Amino acid sequence: MNEFPLLGLQYNVPLLTALAAMILAQFFKVLIDYWRTKSWQKALLFSTGGMPSSHSALVSSLTLSIGFREGFASSMFAISAALMMVVMYDSAGVRRAAGKQAEAINFLFSKLEDQGLKLDKKLKELLGHKPIEVIAGGILGVMVAMVSEWIFIT
Repeated sequence: MNEFPLLGLQYNVPLLTALAAMILAQFFKVLIDYWRTKSWQKALLFSTGGMPSSHSALVSSLTLSIGFREGFASSMFAISAALMMVVMYDSAGVRRAAGKQAEAINFLFSKLEDQGLKLDKKLKELLGHKPIEVIAGGILGVMVAMVSEWIFIT
């Protein structure tokens, strides 16, 4: 038995591909935001929400990479595909709705502060994604998986 089971992670192409897609999506968020606003928001590197969805990039890249490695008829691909659908649906649905609620609550809090009531901090509003952001993340993930498969052909 291997004493150091984590030493094999560098050979896990689907995991490395998924992480690469997620990191790339986070960098694209900063670049796209700069293109729109002409100001650097380095905090976007570690934030949720925005264009493109790093969650969607991660799960779509993972799913396609598993399909390439294990086969598209495998149980692993089916599990990953189901996970991908849940994550992408949740990103554009539940998490986006929570962000909209946070936005409304923060607006109400600002009105209360105008009346003299001091509140601790605002709720985070950028939680979910617009559907186009989820789609863009999915496309990015597919592209990263395809490039990764081309690079790591075994």
